[in-house]
This record gives sequence, structure tokens and C-alpha cells, in this order.
Amino acid sequence: MSQLNYLEKLLDGVDVEWKPLDDISVKISSGGTPKTGVAEFYDGDIPWLRTQEVNFDEIWDTGVKITEAGVDNSSAKWIPANCVIVAMYGATVGKIGINKIPMTTNQACANIQLDGNIANYRYVFHFLLSQYEYIKSLGSGSQTNINAGIVKKLVVPIPCPNNPEKSLAIQAEIVRILDAFTAMTAELTAELNMRKKQYNYYRDQLLSFEEGDVEWKTLGEVAKIQRGASPRPIAKFITDDDGGVPWIKIGDTETGSKYVEKTAQKITKEGAKKSRVLNKGDFIISNSMSFGRPYILNIRGAIHDGWASVSEFGDKLNSDFLYHYLSSQNVQNYWVSKINSGSVSNLNADIIKTLPIPIPCPDNLEKSLAEQARIASILDKFDTLTTSLQEGLPREIELRQKQYEYYRDLLLSFPASPAGGPKSHSDEAA
Repeated sequence: MSQLNYLEKLLDGVDVEWKPLDDISVKISSGGTPKTGVAEFYDGDIPWLRTQEVNFDEIWDTGVKITEAGVDNSSAKWIPANCVIVAMYGATVGKIGINKIPMTTNQACANIQLDGNIANYRYVFHFLLSQYEYIKSLGSGSQTNINAGIVKKLVVPIPCPNNPEKSLAIQAEIVRILDAFTAMTAELTAELNMRKKQYNYYRDQLLSFEEGDVEWKTLGEVAKIQRGASPRPIAKFITDDDGGVPWIKIGDTETGSKYVEKTAQKITKEGAKKSRVLNKGDFIISNSMSFGRPYILNIRGAIHDGWASVSEFGDKLNSDFLYHYLSSQNVQNYWVSKINSGSVSNLNADIIKTLPIPIPCPDNLEKSLAEQARIASILDKFDTLTTSLQEGLPREIELRQKQYEYYRDLLLSFPASPAGGPKSHSDEAA
């Protein structure tokens, strides 16, 4: 029997009743925060959860621990393991988690202790994951917060409500199928993390040179280093015209990407003249946010003063070799040491110019570039495996996640709630 036919048979003719979370829970509560600045309330051994740690996954530990005194003198209260937790405030609103150990939480967590005679907690977890965008849309205020009252009214489809044994069996089977996809994603993610460590290890090994193997030059000696510039006021120069110049901002870089491929905005040619225009193949380095992270331009574009540029290095340095070197932990440590030891708080062009760069085989340019290319080729394979959305593990993880979402939506496609709650995915498709 095919997977699809099996799923259709599992849900064939099943009645469903949409029930508010409050009706299928033993308790729904929020926590509290011990008064900050009181030393006796913190650094204890009691796990205390904050919403930034709620991220669509199981929660086995917390970054902050509090003391018994912290619990006694605040609204922080213990919750048992296997509560479904909904983040209610700010940027994390609507995110879902499950605490796998007893813990306390802050007031921004809605802690749902399900009634195991009615609902499987992991079934509710998967369903609420499918409703993330809907839950987030219920927020109000400048931070789009929700509250425990809203969470209590969220409705969940309960199959075969008049036959609890059959209902829980169906829920458990849905959980089994969805957990299998989740486990595959978790295994791939664990492998990806291992490969990243491997990549970092080999990169640092290949870019560590014995005395005499290389000649050390400063980056300023082998490349042109400049700071970007921003025309003022920038709004005057933003354009939709096809003849505009790509305007490269921090938001145009993608996490884990080696290249800048496109930009959200363009500036006029007049604005570009007041900025710093770079060519394809030049490097940019952020000098403030996420400072030190290098990117290679795959486009011609202009940069603002939050960037520094590295150009005119092609006669001595292989571009990919330079990218891996600038990405190494030794270089990141160098940037940090320079900023911490001086009066500046950002990575300016003068600091970047001082970076020591290893030049292999300095007396033979052809041999030098060939050796750089060899090293870069080895590291490129690791880089592709750990960052590529077309070839590497990130692509596999993305495909497994889409597969999980497909079957989740298929398994949880029940008739829409008569109470006007979230629509089922089958109704949205119709």
C-alpha cells in the first residue's frame, strides 16, 4: 500500500471536533521573572526558560538557571515535562516548543499541560507548528504580543471525539509518521554540524604555515582597502530605474553564503558616484554588524559606509583562497583583538590593512597561485557540503523539511473549525 493510500485510509470517514486548548488541557499557565539584579535569585540549578529558547523543537536545558528563592519571590512556577509551550511576546511570538524536563519559565511563555486522556501532546505540538503564521497574526501592539487568553481559545482538531481510545490511536499514528520525518531532519542537522567542525578544522590546518613556507604580507600591501560611502540623504538616490546601480546593504547578504548575488534596492548613477562602486569579484567586509564576515561580489554594485572593500588583489591572491583565509577563526580572532585593544568600536579600513596574509611560494608567482588554488579547492568541497542550498547538506535538510510539512498538512487537513478558528490546509487549497 502506498504512503498516500495509507494516510487516506487512516483518516477515511473520521469525525472531528475542534476543541479549544483550554478544553483539552489540565492547565495553561505562564511564568514569571525573578527581580533582576538580586544575586540570590540567579545562578541556581533550576532551569528557567525564556522565549528566545523556544524554537519549534524539544527543550532539554535552559541558558539561565534560578534559585529556590527566585521561584518563591516571583511568578515563576514549575511545570512538568512534556508541556507544549507557545511563545507570546515580540519576535518569537507563535513559536512552539516542548520541555523535556521539568522547569520554570518567564511570563512570555504559555505552558500547555495537555490532558493525556484527550490529546497526545506531540499531536498538539505538530498541529500548532502548522498554525505558526496564524498564531503570529493574532498578536497586537507594537511588539505583536499575544496572551494566555488567546492561547486558551486556539482550537485543535480532535478525531473521533466520542471514542477516546480510537482518537488517541489515530493521534499517535499521525505523531509516529511526523516524528519520523523530524528525526531524519535532526540526523541530517547533526551531520551538518559535524561537517562544519570538520571544515573549520581542515581550514585552520591548511592555512597554518611553517616558518619559511610562506612570505607574510599585510593585506594593505597586496590589495586595495577602502571604506564604503553613503550619499545623503540616501532616500533621494533610491531608484527603480533599470539603469540604477545595485545598492548593497547588510540585509542583502544571506547567512552561510559566500557571494552577494542581488540587492533589494538600486541607487541612481549620481548616487553611485557619491558612494563606493565595486566590481564583480571584489570583496566586502562588514565593519559593524557581524563584523569581519567576508563576501565576494557576484555583481557590480555600490556599498555604504557600513562596509569595507578589498580589491585589486588578483595578481597575488587567489580569490577563493583569500575567502577561506578571511573566514578562518584566526582572522576573526585578529579582528576582535584589534578592536578590543584600541579606542574604535568597529572594523575600519586601517585595521583591515594591517592583517597579515600568507603568500605561499613567494618567489614563483605561478606556483604560488597554483598552491593557493589547491588549498582553496579542498576547502571549497567542505564549504559546498556545509553551506550550499543546491548541492550540500543544507539542501537535503530543506527537502526533508518540505516533505515533513507536506505530510503534516495532509494528515492535519480536517474540515474547518465552525468556531472560525484556523482554516485547514485543504480549505486553503480550495
